[in-house]
Amino acid sequence: MLLNPAILALLLVSVLVSMMLLVAATFAIRILRHWDIQSGSELQLRLERRTYLISTLLIWAFLFEFFSLLLFIYNAEALSGQFVGAMCATGVLNLNPWGWPTLFMKIAMFFVAAIWLALNYLDNRGYDYPLIRFKYGLLALALPLVVAEAVLQWLHFTEMEPNLITSCCGTLFSSDAQGIAGEVSGIAPAKSILTLVMSAILVIAAGLWVAIRGRGGWLLSVMGAAAFAIAILAIVSSISLYIYEHPHHHCPFCILKSGHGYVGYFLYIPLFLATALSLSAGFVSPWRKIASLNQTVAEMLPLLSWLALFFFIQFYITAAWSVWRSRLTMMEVWW
Repeated sequence: MLLNPAILALLLVSVLVSMMLLVAATFAIRILRHWDIQSGSELQLRLERRTYLISTLLIWAFLFEFFSLLLFIYNAEALSGQFVGAMCATGVLNLNPWGWPTLFMKIAMFFVAAIWLALNYLDNRGYDYPLIRFKYGLLALALPLVVAEAVLQWLHFTEMEPNLITSCCGTLFSSDAQGIAGEVSGIAPAKSILTLVMSAILVIAAGLWVAIRGRGGWLLSVMGAAAFAIAILAIVSSISLYIYEHPHHHCPFCILKSGHGYVGYFLYIPLFLATALSLSAGFVSPWRKIASLNQTVAEMLPLLSWLALFFFIQFYITAAWSVWRSRLTMMEVWW
């Protein structure tokens, strides 16, 4: 399995990103100990020059993380045909105990990376770099996540056994199954769609408020995180049923297949981007009180909000279209 090009690419990216963040973390220690913007010492000048290099290194590292998440999911789908019992990415993730933790770690890193990139852009626009200690302090969170992701991914790929019979998505995502997946699958479609509509109204209202008023980014951040969780629940419990036109098929990965028009990508990509932008708005908003960042925050916050709204609306339109065009009728479930 390790000779698979996609797997080799994922492992290489994990190693490179881990090394990049390790270098950046070493530099971050020097920043936290010696940074003094008021000083004209040679050490301070060296730190300022290297800051641009390290920032560029981290930008590329986090961009690699974005593509790594997409490639990991795509590769899991592509490998599903090589294992007995695997009909989609669910079966590949179920091959060993490391598949799902790797996916969750990559998702966490996606959001951490988005927040850091937003803060880095904001800090670079300030003439006195007021957030430099804060943003490099965040590497204390990002580095263990990246290393853990790399280790989990290595274990997942190295412990894949081609002759192993794995469980399919119908076993895991079923209202009769045990665990969280079973509980989510058991949510009544009417309830999940109603909750999805309510969350859509709230997050769009919050986005408009922040975009127009230019303040309250924390509200969009909270609403965005809640909308993300509710959307994932709705995809599993109801939207997937309409896409498959089957009342018992709850898999969140089969919607990525060509047989369903790759509609899953048109749901997940806007949803993840919208959530990342809304979370970034919440981290950008509090720095308005710093004089060197006031104008930049005033420009960034509405932009982040409008972009988050654009992608959230794109997700909701795709979800509504998937339900509307479906030949599956579940009116008895609704009433």
